[in-house]
Amino acid sequence: MSSSPDSWDPRRYLTYADERGRPFVDLLARIPAEQVRRVLDLGCGPGTLTALLAQRWPGAEVVGVDSSPEMIAAAAQVPGPRFVLGDLRTWTTPEPVDVLITNAALQWVPGHLQLLPRLVAQVRPGGWLGLQVPGNHDEPSHTIRRELAAEEPYAAHTAGVGAPLSHDPQTYLETLSALGCTVDAWETTYLHVLQGADPVFAWVSGTGARPTLQALPEGLRPRFEAEFRQRLARAYPPRPEGVLLPFRRVFAVARRPHT
Repeated sequence: MSSSPDSWDPRRYLTYADERGRPFVDLLARIPAEQVRRVLDLGCGPGTLTALLAQRWPGAEVVGVDSSPEMIAAAAQVPGPRFVLGDLRTWTTPEPVDVLITNAALQWVPGHLQLLPRLVAQVRPGGWLGLQVPGNHDEPSHTIRRELAAEEPYAAHTAGVGAPLSHDPQTYLETLSALGCTVDAWETTYLHVLQGADPVFAWVSGTGARPTLQALPEGLRPRFEAEFRQRLARAYPPRPEGVLLPFRRVFAVARRPHT
């Protein structure tokens, strides 16, 4: 899930692991590949979801790639796949794969539509590319972070910090179709019911807000976090069933032509 140079905390990322894993499972269900020998997971994170690829296609060589040493160290404890430290922007598989998955990673790559031809080229003719990216960047969980980070005294430290960005399903469909692929693209908004203290902060601090938090000096970070928690709590008040977090996800499954 990582392609940025920031360090990542696998334990924090795995908070709400079931909720984070649902889009991966839904993406996998739409890839009807058979006779699979090689599978590549670009931006594999801690490897827990990569293991599902080995279960789906037993006997296939499954390789997970991530740019975070912390994530690869955690993934090394996951049996089955092989995990490699690498950048999905430049990674090249030794030979084409039958299935290439990139789940919740491309949003960290600026201009990642220009990366899609490179990814498609790593899929064998007749093979499959599946991608999923968050599409919730206009939700309060993100807008509050951006607004607070732009205020003083934080702005001097957070200016230019990377933030996730993605496109709508039609954009991915058009881009992949122009590469000759047959494409299925869609979006789903999950309504996650979260429990615990400050659950939305716990969610975003492990993913989208992490680069901003890391950019702040230690003397300012607690102050920022306290205000961030308060604003999120007002935007996502507790309900009898828990705190509701709507989360839009964008998917595309592309099949490369046989010739």
